[in-house]
Formats: sequence, C-alpha cells, structure tokens
Amino acid sequence: MRLSLKAKQVAGVTALVGLAIILLSAWDLATLADVHLKETRARGELVARTIFQRVYDIIASGGDPRTQLAADGGLQSILTGSVFDRTVVYAAIVDDHGVIIAHNDPTVVASQLPPADSLNVLLDQGPIEKTRAIYAPGGRTYEVTQALVLAAAESTQPTRALGSVRVGVSTLLIRQELERSLKAPLLTALGVLLGASLVSMLLAQLVLRPIHVIRSGLARLGRGELNVSVDLSGEGELADLGDSFKAVTARLAADRTQLAGQQATLESVVEHLEDAVAFFSPDGTLLFANPPMRALLPSDAQGPLSKLLPAEHPYRLLVEETLTAHEARGPKQVWVPGAGDRLIMSHLVEGGDQWLGVVLVARNLAYLSEVESTLSYSRKLAALGRLSAGIAHEVKNPLNATMIHLELLKMQLTDLPAANEHVQVIAAQVRRLDEVVQGFLRFTRPEDLKLQPVEIGPLLSDLLPIIHAEAQKSTIDVQIDCPASLPAVSADPALLQQALLNLALNACQAMPHGGKLSIAAAARPNRRLEISFEDTGVGIAPEHLERIFELYFTTKETGSGIGLAMVYRAIQLHDGEIEVQSVVGKGTTFRVTLRQA
Repeated sequence: MRLSLKAKQVAGVTALVGLAIILLSAWDLATLADVHLKETRARGELVARTIFQRVYDIIASGGDPRTQLAADGGLQSILTGSVFDRTVVYAAIVDDHGVIIAHNDPTVVASQLPPADSLNVLLDQGPIEKTRAIYAPGGRTYEVTQALVLAAAESTQPTRALGSVRVGVSTLLIRQELERSLKAPLLTALGVLLGASLVSMLLAQLVLRPIHVIRSGLARLGRGELNVSVDLSGEGELADLGDSFKAVTARLAADRTQLAGQQATLESVVEHLEDAVAFFSPDGTLLFANPPMRALLPSDAQGPLSKLLPAEHPYRLLVEETLTAHEARGPKQVWVPGAGDRLIMSHLVEGGDQWLGVVLVARNLAYLSEVESTLSYSRKLAALGRLSAGIAHEVKNPLNATMIHLELLKMQLTDLPAANEHVQVIAAQVRRLDEVVQGFLRFTRPEDLKLQPVEIGPLLSDLLPIIHAEAQKSTIDVQIDCPASLPAVSADPALLQQALLNLALNACQAMPHGGKLSIAAAARPNRRLEISFEDTGVGIAPEHLERIFELYFTTKETGSGIGLAMVYRAIQLHDGEIEVQSVVGKGTTFRVTLRQA
C-alpha cells in the first residue's frame, strides 16, 4: 500500500517523537528503579536497626539470649509488623549458622533460613542490570543484613556476636511500586504522542499547501482557464516557484487569451447594445447579428443577404452599396417596415491588406427620444423637488411667526372666551400645518447615512421605556424576544431607531382598549435579520393596505400620514424590506428585513 506524502510526514514526526519518548522513558525507568531500590534499602536498614535496638535491650537484662529473644513479645511484634512494609517479605534473627532464632512467622523458628544475595550488591550494578533484576520472571529476594555484635557490660569482657538481623525484600513488590510510579509518566507520554500526531498533521497541511495550490492551478489550466496563477507569496523559498508558474501559464495562454478575449469582449459589448448590429462577409453572407438585429430579420436568418431581405429594404441597399464601393456609408435616417425610424450606417472591417467584411448598425431613434424624454423628466422632477423643499422652508418661517403672535393674542383675549376659543382653533390648525411642512421637509431632505454595525437587542432596550410609557395608557402587554446571539445589522443607529419606534408606537395606538404587542427579532437566510411587530389591535382594512406607506395618507382622525412613510423611506435607505399583514379586528404584523453587518 502506497502512503501519501502527508501520511509519510505524519508517520515520520510521530516516529521521531515516539523514539524520543521511548529513550526518555527508558532513562526515567532506570532512574526510578535506582530510586526505589535505594528507598527499599533505607526501609530495610530502618527495620534492621529497630530489631537490633530491641535485641540490645533484651540482652542487656542478662540471661540466656536465645531464650529471652524467643520469649520476648515486643520483639515478635516488631518482626511481625515489619512485613507490612510495601517491599519487605520477612524479618528474622539468625545465629552464625543460619538457624532462625526469631522470625515474623513463629512457625519457622529453629529452622534453617536459606541464604540470599545482599541488596547492596544489586545497588552497585548498572541501571540495565538493576532494571533487569526488578523485571526478572518470578522475582527474586534480596536481603538487608545487620550483624548482632553486642559490647560487654565491662570493658575487660569481650564483645559477643549472637548472629545477624536479616530483612528480606522482594523484587516483585519493588516492581509493583515502580509500576505505580510509572503510571502518570506513561499517560503523559501517551498524551504527548497523540499531541505530536495532531501537530504533525497540522504541520503537514501547512507544508503540503504549496503542492495542493500548484495541483489546483494545473487542474484549472487543464480545464482551459486562462492566466492561472498560484498564490505562494507566503511560502518562503517556494514563492519564486509561484512566479515561475504564473509566467509559464501566461506564455502558454497568451495567444488563446488574445483571440478569446477579443471575441468575448466583442460579443459581450455587441450583445448588450441597444443598437441593432450585424456583420456580413465580403460576399454578403450574414456571420453575426445581435439580439436587436435578429428581431428585425427573419427567424431563420442565415446565408447571403439577398435571401434575407427584399431588394428594396434599406438594410440590404446600404450593405450592397458598401460592398460595391468598398467605402463606409451613412448615417442615414430611414423608415424600416415593421421597425419605424432608424438611423443606419455601415463600416468596413479591414485586416492587413484585405478587408474582412461590413458591419451594419441601425439605431432606434424612438428609443433615443424616450431616453431624452426620461432624462428631461428626471431633471424636471429634481428641480421640482428642490423648489418644493424651498417653498416648504419658506412657509415654515411665517408659520412660526403666526404661532408666536397667536400665543400673544391668546394672552390678551383671556377675558373673551368666545374669541379665545377661535384663537385656539386657529393655533391647532397652524400647528397641524407646521407638522405637515416639517414632515415634508424631513421626507425630501437627503439623508447622510452613517452605517455601522448595530446590535438590535440594545437598540430595542433603549426604546423600551418610551414604548412602555405609551403602552401603559391603554393597558397593553409588551413582550420582546431578541436573543443576545443575534448578529448585528449594518444601519444608521439614529434613523433605524426612529423607524422602529414609529412602528411600535403605531402598534400601541392601534389598541386603544388594550391588547398585546410582541416584538421579535430572528436571523434569516442570506445574511438577513428580521424584526417583527405584532399587535392585537383593530387591524387595517384591505383597501388601505396598499396605501399605508404613502406620504400624508392616514386613517386616524389626528394622524399626519408621515410616520409610516418615513419608516418605509428609512428601511429603503438601508437596502431593507418591509411588509405588512393585517386582519380587521384581529391585529396587524409589520416585518422589517435588514442586511447583516
């Protein structure tokens, strides 16, 4: 089985890391084996010294040493308790001939204790021998020994040698201790090995990226794409390879690019022209016609010009004149049957010392007139808009003055209730007229949008106090469902806030006897976000639904007809959409869809 380059790289890195882990583990194993052996010797020597001290105390009291040692309960307790050490298997006092005087197992007293190697001999060997001894099949027993040499009570008497204290330790128990100590390092080594494999995969992906990029470039070049380039700018030594690849592909595709580019450009331009364009060969055969020209020719337009059009047709006459005189003709304004007024002209197409054919161009004069009329109408509308805004601005100043003087007049007519009532009616109508003018100015004034990412949740939270204040007037329950994880939208905060506030206040005003207002926001496909305002109010009549966004249209007795028009304009300026659904007597739902940032 052949391995991929990525698999080989991952296997190589993993093998290197694994080898390093094995070497480190072997060193750690040898070190831990030496440490555990030394700890075992220290514990054995501690047990031997404890036994020696007890023996010394017993012998000092006088009498037969063997009898006293065999009968002493404290010594037996020390011998029995010593085997509870993690590595000690027995503790005994033997005489010079190896006969057991005292033992942790009383049943073996007076028997011969087999000899065993000293643990010091094992400690003097190298790390490999120590490890091999610990992991020997079946295990072995080593001893820590201390001679029982007791000084006489008087200096004139010789010292007495009663035998020795022998403490046996098992390599099986040492192995268990060692394996417990190795468990954490082995788990760590396994984690490091897995981490090295993952890192090697990532490194392989990065290292092999240039190969994937080059292979992708070759595949694109094989599919016939032109000017294929590979991005190896950040690949160090391979960056020059990317430049070389680009140069080679550019040279290979140079001729084809030139021909295909010219053809594609010509066809693209000609296909989208409003003018009718056709190209004829030197013998008068139609080679190409764009859609406007094909609309003027027979449905099966192909072959020589003489079979396409009658002899008196203006197109045929102009092309034939050009082919005969080898000179361009036109422009001429003619009447084409079934098409109307056309401005036609012809051009010779030359290639070196020969000419390749004739291009016929027919321009629709009626379309030009429509375009000119549309441009003229647009200029008039723009001028009318500026004039209307100026008039509204000029009307606003007298209205302000009128309001001031009405207030002064109202103060002077406090003693004339009837006149004061007329003044209040006039003031109310002037204020209403001022609101209309203000709304018109806001609607016609161009907005300078300051688009930025806007979080819908905080925006609605800022509006909540105002909405609650309006809702409390009619005991309306307001509920907002806006998850914190929603993406931001690209909007002008102030303009969007005003539009959403208008929708919420309109919903509250549609429920004069109370109800429920639900405001919800949710993400939608194609990077869109939807905000809905659903009320349980009086609803909107079907005949009014199509007009609710018109300026000054309102069904309220005191409404200005500006609010929803401003909302619609604000949403349109944000490249958004707004729709409304309503059932009379059940409620209305407005849905605003905005583009995510």
